[in-house]
Amino acid sequence: MLSKLLTERKTLLYLLAIGNTIAFATWQVMLNNFAVEHAAFTGEEIGILQSLREVPGFLAFTAILVMIFIRQQTFAILALLTLGIGTAITAFYPTALWLYFATVIMSIGFHYLETLHNSLSLQWLSKDEAPKVLGKILSVRALCNFMILGTLYIYLMFFAANYKLIYMLAGFTAAAIGIFCWLAIPHFEDDVAQKKTLFLRKKYWLYYLLTFFAGARRQIFVVFAGFLLVEKFDFPIEDVVMLTLVNAALTFYLAPRLAV
Repeated sequence: MLSKLLTERKTLLYLLAIGNTIAFATWQVMLNNFAVEHAAFTGEEIGILQSLREVPGFLAFTAILVMIFIRQQTFAILALLTLGIGTAITAFYPTALWLYFATVIMSIGFHYLETLHNSLSLQWLSKDEAPKVLGKILSVRALCNFMILGTLYIYLMFFAANYKLIYMLAGFTAAAIGIFCWLAIPHFEDDVAQKKTLFLRKKYWLYYLLTFFAGARRQIFVVFAGFLLVEKFDFPIEDVVMLTLVNAALTFYLAPRLAV
């Protein structure tokens, strides 16, 4: 049964999504408290950090250049390893420059992985199964997010937050999943030839516009809402985790129903 699962392309998509969620969810939920409590961040520093985080996102289109030399599947696994390493080193030094550096490393892996995961999903899944499988992947992400946050919350009920330990565990777990994907899952041939050029289509203008607005809304809210709760209202880390936990529970329940 296990050997059969490892030969399916969907298994790799699920594992990449799980590794991505473990690293990024931990990085995101702990960041504001770590930045304020240990690095004395203000709104200016967090704005710079989040701006730097989005630079690799803006440059994610350069993935098409890298894919001239590296296959998508290999590139996606390398991106997961980069994400894991960037997450693991986040809390090594509580200084602004180190957080900027670690964030850029993490973000390079995250944004390339997101881009490649979407590309592989649309190439490997048929039109009939794509909506259901993509919905299930979202649900798996939410369940993984829920488990991570639940574990963190239970831990924080009894112990003080050890940011370095938590970030290292999350980052190295994501990297271990990447190594497993490299060693245990075969490298699949692409049924659809991947175009190595960047193009825009007029008929997709609404999608481009909605993506722009969704990104703008997310950056404004995600960057400053959580930070405001910590800096101005002294939200402890366990309350931040609980707030995110409730959101994860709702996503887990609603995501597959919205995709059907």
